[in-house]
Amino acid sequence: MSQSFEPAPGEVPVPDVQRILAPTAGSTTPENPWPLRVLSTKLHEYIARSSPTWVEGQIIELNKRARVTYLTLRDVDEEISVSVTLFGQEMAKVQENLERGQRVVIQLKPDFWVKTGRLSMLGRDVRPVGTGSMLERIEKLKQALAQEGLFADHLKKPLPLLPHRIGLITGRDSDAMKDVIRNASLRWPAVNFEVREVAVQGVHAVREVTAALAELDAHPEVDVVVIARGGGSLEDLLPFSEETMVRAVAAARTPVVSAIGHEADNPILDLVADVRASTPTDAGKRIVPDVADEKQRIVQARAYIERSVQQFIENERYALVQIRSRPVLATPDSTLLAREEDLERLRSRLHMAAQTQVLRGRENIMQLRARVTALSPQRTLERGYAVVQTDAGELVRDAAALAEGTEVMIRAAQGSAKANITTVFESNI
Repeated sequence: MSQSFEPAPGEVPVPDVQRILAPTAGSTTPENPWPLRVLSTKLHEYIARSSPTWVEGQIIELNKRARVTYLTLRDVDEEISVSVTLFGQEMAKVQENLERGQRVVIQLKPDFWVKTGRLSMLGRDVRPVGTGSMLERIEKLKQALAQEGLFADHLKKPLPLLPHRIGLITGRDSDAMKDVIRNASLRWPAVNFEVREVAVQGVHAVREVTAALAELDAHPEVDVVVIARGGGSLEDLLPFSEETMVRAVAAARTPVVSAIGHEADNPILDLVADVRASTPTDAGKRIVPDVADEKQRIVQARAYIERSVQQFIENERYALVQIRSRPVLATPDSTLLAREEDLERLRSRLHMAAQTQVLRGRENIMQLRARVTALSPQRTLERGYAVVQTDAGELVRDAAALAEGTEVMIRAAQGSAKANITTVFESNI
């Protein structure tokens, strides 16, 4: 049974080879630490279990020894690098001589040296990335972006007629910057630029160009952004075919003009940009109008407007002459006389029609009066009939209703008389 001693406060525990070690790193304590060899051994065992990984990078340092070659490999986009060890048998497999600045694809296996506590990468199967490989990768990315519709014409934003301020992303004190500014200023002397000088090749290019684009896109006075760079090799122009930059240009709200390289250079940025300029000089001519041409257009427009106004006045003057030559304006009395004759004729016809209607009405009234008169009680009386009424004024229609001695009124055609009933005879009808 092992004997243990408690250390005094503040003392480092004395190693005890007989004590039971903590099973995991998390269970170690100041009283029960691991020996350093245990940690180093466990790290070595853990890292040794990791799988080899294929990576792409750029060689920034190359140190060849007799049997071992040491590389410093850096990421193509970020400031991240690792040291790589290549043994002689791996270097013998490389078909081409490795050089600084070259892109390679390599299989890395991490390795932890127990004695020194140093993490290193063991390299295998180095494959230099040639022009064919880069072109193949660019072509695959181009096809993928085309399928997403990032190159569609309806997504292209039109350039402003006269931009208030032009954002320019270009290399530091580069000829491309001078070409754009010079040619734009020659065409429109009052042009203003917001210049961002960034790296346009190398590992920092994508990050710096993308950051400058985001800054200018958010600038309230920038109406168009130009990304310009002079010509270069395929490797130099690779950042302008990187997916990160291409998607940043596609997402920009401000119109973007791509002016990368020369006429034969066609990075993917040209396809996604709103306007492709063949050169920086061409970009300077595209983004602003030519002041001389605009003045000429103004002169031509004023002349056209003047001719149009004169022609309009002449047409209206001719129309007035035509109107004044019409009879209604040349001799207005003749028209009034004709209308007066028409009015008199209509008045005569109306008067005759009214008289005719009055005569016809009068004849109708006379006929109706004659018919009514013929049917009147007076006519009946005139034919010898008489009307007998009682004292109450009632007509006597039945003689049997009269008693003897009754006084009645007899009305004749002319005058009336009273009579007493003496005898009532029965009707023989």
